[in-house]
Amino acid sequence: MAVLDFLSRNHEVVALFVNHGTETSQNAREFTNEFCLERGISYECHNIPPATKKSSLEEYWRKERYKIFHSQNLPVVTAHHLDDVIETYILSFSRHKPAIIPFKNKNVIRPFRLTKKKDFILWCEKKGLSWTEDKTNQDTSLSQRNYIRHEVVKHFYRLNPGFDKIVRKKVLQSQN
Repeated sequence: MAVLDFLSRNHEVVALFVNHGTETSQNAREFTNEFCLERGISYECHNIPPATKKSSLEEYWRKERYKIFHSQNLPVVTAHHLDDVIETYILSFSRHKPAIIPFKNKNVIRPFRLTKKKDFILWCEKKGLSWTEDKTNQDTSLSQRNYIRHEVVKHFYRLNPGFDKIVRKKVLQSQN
């Protein structure tokens, strides 16, 4: 919501919502639609078809989201933030392939990779904006990413309180 609010202040935007078919996603769709209606922001909703294979739902949803994103004729701006980059870096490192979320993937751009999630929350609080969060993101038994987010990251900070600065440097290096 912070990114949508920020961009819509100085740009004509279209909010692109991807409905994953869950109850949480349906609630977020209604919330986002109402936000856009109140502010006169164009809004599109795309539905992901139900998964047919028993593979990771997260992986399936990510692939389907990017199919939708890549089908757009305009740039798609995501709200990936530094916390996402840190989680991805740790997860990819654990798989022996350390990686930084790239700035660009075809027409998808991620200009907020150096911004911490807490700064998005602070923006919303200062602007009086509400937001929704997927409650399943709190459940460490559902995904490796959730486990890393809630259990592992804090240990990296314990080892090195400036861990975010290390990853931030890697983000900047990846742009060269």
